[in-house]
Amino acid sequence: MGTVEPIRKLEDLKKIEDFLAKKSPRDLLLFTIGTNCGLRISDIIALNVEDVRGKNYIQIIEKKTKKFKKFPVNAKLKPMFDKYTQNKSLRDPLFKTIFNNRLNRFSAYRIIRHACDTIGLEEKIGTHTMRKTFGYHHYKKFKDVAMLQKIFNHSSPSTTLRYIGIEQEEIEESFKNFIL
Repeated sequence: MGTVEPIRKLEDLKKIEDFLAKKSPRDLLLFTIGTNCGLRISDIIALNVEDVRGKNYIQIIEKKTKKFKKFPVNAKLKPMFDKYTQNKSLRDPLFKTIFNNRLNRFSAYRIIRHACDTIGLEEKIGTHTMRKTFGYHHYKKFKDVAMLQKIFNHSSPSTTLRYIGIEQEEIEESFKNFIL
């Protein structure tokens, strides 16, 4: 699959959200968590109803790093969690298939890929696109690479900038604006 890219345009994010809202509340929530929390797909699909229902914070042990992570639930996700988890058992996986199994990473990939293809996105897309999209827009809003480096547990600011596609974007911009 190779390296994936963030979704840089807010209007593309809105188109994907609109498409997923018409398709499935589950799929919209999956995408919204990914783009608003910056979690890896392995951590998103591991969530249970009890991890989010009525919570102001999400607390997990990251699958990849085994590190504890705690972060607040934002104003966009809170009502989505409340509505989506109604009438669900606390011990249930947050994301289930039509066969009542926990959603897997391949199914999540197909959901995201289909939505992006449908709206005509040309970027290299995968489930990691959601995490990179979070990082890209977080950086654009706050310009705080140190904070983002901490959120992602990266070893250096340059790793974080390269990861979210800012480094290459800034290099290209400098070339466009450099004329002798």
